[in-house]
Amino acid sequence: MRTAVIAAQDSPRAGCSGPLPPAPEQVEERGLVFGGFAYTCRIVHQSAPRTAPLLLLGGSSQNRHSWQGHEKWLAPLCTLITVDLPGYGSSDFLPARYDIDFLADAVRHMLAEIGVHEVNLFGGCFGEVVGLRFAQRHPEFVRRVVFAGAAIRLPGLYSEAVPQLSQTLARGDIEQAADGLVRLFMSNPEAGKVRRHAAVARLLQQQFVNQTPDEIRKAVEHNTRLVTHGCYRPLPVPAVPSLVFTGEYDTLCTPQMGRELAATMPGALFTLVKEADHLVTVERRQESADLIGRFCTDRAVDDLPYCTPVEVPCSGRVPAQV
Repeated sequence: MRTAVIAAQDSPRAGCSGPLPPAPEQVEERGLVFGGFAYTCRIVHQSAPRTAPLLLLGGSSQNRHSWQGHEKWLAPLCTLITVDLPGYGSSDFLPARYDIDFLADAVRHMLAEIGVHEVNLFGGCFGEVVGLRFAQRHPEFVRRVVFAGAAIRLPGLYSEAVPQLSQTLARGDIEQAADGLVRLFMSNPEAGKVRRHAAVARLLQQQFVNQTPDEIRKAVEHNTRLVTHGCYRPLPVPAVPSLVFTGEYDTLCTPQMGRELAATMPGALFTLVKEADHLVTVERRQESADLIGRFCTDRAVDDLPYCTPVEVPCSGRVPAQV
């Protein structure tokens, strides 16, 4: 186990999240092993939490450090937990024969090892795939659920792109693969106004180009895992307060796909974040952090200026909250 005490972070900006408790005191990293595979989680402690710990499961190209930009708004609310699950980030390579159930069980293993018995669960993109399976298999750990840029079926764009992208990555043509990945994850600029579209596209391109051989190998295996095992199983979903949000111009996991996901979750709310696409949590970082924080502390999420009106896609069920 490695524990690192870091300098105080920037004070949260006053505004949409309201008055907040003190900043966290330390960041702890824990090295764990599940099923023979080493992995690492990161815990940003909050000694005066307003809600249960928030577990952030990011996309396949994100790691446990990818959410540091959100910490100034989220860490004052509660303890934050991020993780490089086996097969991702700096953790051990995980062969594709290990499916989503294995990753969901690894999440449970992590929470048990660090002594956390209940979480507010956030999953973005691939993080939703793992998060939903975790909630289905281990509902006793889940207090609230928030998913973003998510779907219950593999997007057609992804299924079509995977063979070519995997081949391109495998032969080491990183520039071409990066171009393809940027086109896959980001909307066409002509689709509508997206905040920071050009800047985020450049950052994404740079991130993909600078991948290490280990990261490329894991990316290829990740694609194989998803295509082989799929992303969804129609298992019961815990009846806890739930929210799904999507960038209004998301062309990978479209708004309709987000509604389909919300419709499988008892009483789940659904909304679109304006001027964003699939990378909504990057393009509108403060707004997405505010939305997550509001929902996890039982504050209203209707009538927010950066969102469309809240919907309840699963008709005939009582909304979890409005």
